Amino acid sequence: MPKLAAFPKAYMTALCKDGSMKLSEWIELASTLDIDGLEWYAGFLEMEDRSNWAGFRRQVEDKGLVIPMLCCSPDFTHPERSFRDKEIAKQKYWIEMTDELGGGFCRVLSGQRRPELSIEEGISLAAECIEECLPYAAERGITLIIENHYKDDFWKYPEFAQKMDVFCALVDRIDHPNFGVNYDPSNTYLAGEDPIELLKRVSDRVVTMHASDRYLTSGTIEDLRKEEGGAEGYARRLSHGEIGQGLNDYDAIFSELKSKGFDSWISIEDGVDGFDQLERSVAFLRTKMTEYWPE
Repeated sequence: MPKLAAFPKAYMTALCKDGSMKLSEWIELASTLDIDGLEWYAGFLEMEDRSNWAGFRRQVEDKGLVIPMLCCSPDFTHPERSFRDKEIAKQKYWIEMTDELGGGFCRVLSGQRRPELSIEEGISLAAECIEECLPYAAERGITLIIENHYKDDFWKYPEFAQKMDVFCALVDRIDHPNFGVNYDPSNTYLAGEDPIELLKRVSDRVVTMHASDRYLTSGTIEDLRKEEGGAEGYARRLSHGEIGQGLNDYDAIFSELKSKGFDSWISIEDGVDGFDQLERSVAFLRTKMTEYWPE
């Protein structure tokens, strides 16, 4: 059966910006959930001091949990080689962080969808940078996972490979045993596309998953897909919600993953409306996972 992790979606400002929550508090709170691990984020304030890394790993493991995956956001589509070199160096640093935390998966992205970039140029730049990081990851037993992402909080432009065809082309370009897909069904809606269609195109490359759910704040799915203004516009119609209560079809998702032999980590990005919401989402996923991966 796949394992379940949680990500502190509701506490990112507190953990990454104003420091009003300490990682030890999140670890304590999350350990009350029926989960197996905690997805980590490279931008936690307390992770700036490298001497803290081993201690946080011990705190998590003392709760009977592990840190399976690290969430970070490299920007590999900048036209200047010197900028990309710095991003590669950052990614290697994050690979080291993943390794020291005891994780096996470290996220990569393509980069920003800069308007001057052609599709082919952007794919080539992103693939080249990811491939430069792969030997470093492989030496440490780390798998780089590319997510069908929307937009990093600190980026001007959305994800270059946000659209399905571009994402799939980039995934197809990279053939390495330490490279796979972190599938996020909710992000597909932000691209105005069908999450099940995307999953079927990449399911044989999926090695981890982000579990969340979205609901429409106004209009219909058809309105969402017709809406003008690009990805920024789509986001206004959608909001995070309790898993199992929104747009995502978890029966279809888990059926497809099971058919491909998926047996890895599913990390919950939820709880923005309170910790009790996160508890209900965990319960929903546990029940659904047992249905598709019975002991």
